[in-house]
Amino acid sequence: MASIRVRKETGKLFLDFVYKNKRCREQTMLDDTQANRRKLETVLKKIEAEIMLDIFDYAKSFPGSSNALKFQELASQASTQSAPSTPLFEEFADLWFSEMQIQWRRSHSETIALTIRKYLVPAFEGKEVGSITKAEILAFRSTLAKVTVRNDKSLSASRINKIMMPLRMIMGEAANRHNFSSPYTGIKSLKEPRTDVQPFTISEVNKIINSVRPDYKNYYLVRFFTGMRTSEVHGLQWEYVDFENRQILIRQALVRDELIYTKNDSSFRNIDMSEPVYQALLEQKKTTGQFEFVFCGAMGNHLHLHNVNNRVWYPLLRNLGLKERRPYQTRHTAGTLWLASGEAPEWIARQMGHTTTEMLFRIYSRYVPNLTRQDGSAFERLLAEQLSQTSDKKKKESTDA
Repeated sequence: MASIRVRKETGKLFLDFVYKNKRCREQTMLDDTQANRRKLETVLKKIEAEIMLDIFDYAKSFPGSSNALKFQELASQASTQSAPSTPLFEEFADLWFSEMQIQWRRSHSETIALTIRKYLVPAFEGKEVGSITKAEILAFRSTLAKVTVRNDKSLSASRINKIMMPLRMIMGEAANRHNFSSPYTGIKSLKEPRTDVQPFTISEVNKIINSVRPDYKNYYLVRFFTGMRTSEVHGLQWEYVDFENRQILIRQALVRDELIYTKNDSSFRNIDMSEPVYQALLEQKKTTGQFEFVFCGAMGNHLHLHNVNNRVWYPLLRNLGLKERRPYQTRHTAGTLWLASGEAPEWIARQMGHTTTEMLFRIYSRYVPNLTRQDGSAFERLLAEQLSQTSDKKKKESTDA
């Protein structure tokens, strides 16, 4: 533990700290006063921080110190010793990617490849993977916070964490294979602000469904009243619509023009059709029943998210004077409406593809009081009834007396 101590013989303060597993004492010419101790506390904190980041320069901090000379000699000896080299970062990153790619979906693989090519390789190109320090990783993350994207906005904490994730995995795997300690150890992800959902009210839903162009009415009715993800709606094919049992079978999703397995095992589910959804799909069958996809273009080709958003969704919201929200809010709307109507949370969780009800209440519960008035008013009614009964009892006793 680093500390500030006083030498009895001289009454002068000195620093006592550990560097590279060696105890170091550095004398000062400062007298033992509160002001001088505060000065040295600041110096000591800086030293400890630099040691932790592996950027402490002993000779610079204590020029002429005998300890500084010793550490320089040790560093010189270490550099002359033959140490096993490690691959260049870009070479190992390429190897790691080729080995991991088989586990990923195409969309995820493309995202990781872009992250490596656009951010990681430019930052660490030409460096041996075993020579990368914790300070360099932290410095790289700091530079990401200065990167601007569309509309001159900085990268979000969530985006930065996603960029850092493959770097952490690459460094961890390299450390295991080449027997060195990963410099990523101890680096925590940036804290991400909670995303606030913005579901539509039932009156807004009705306004949208009644105003949207006719060929998209069934599409939005299904989105609002099933809680399906965009990729699930766009990937829905008629073979997964079970009219007999009134269920929509979620077995696949359309991601970047590719039909893939559902997002996770819990997403593999059956959604019960409400009467409006059942009728909407029967009506849709008359229009697109000859094609594979339930919702598609005139030639049977699947829908493209950006086209639907830019040509239908956002213009409709503007025309209706509604706040602009991502179409994913249709899924959140289903969750809040189900909760508000009193459906069992376990059933709602299954419909939405959640493994438990925890996410359900964490995300949607604050909207339920506004829809059902189950926000303490039931407790108020109970108290009012009890107080009224007590008052009536007292009045009766008074009358009898």
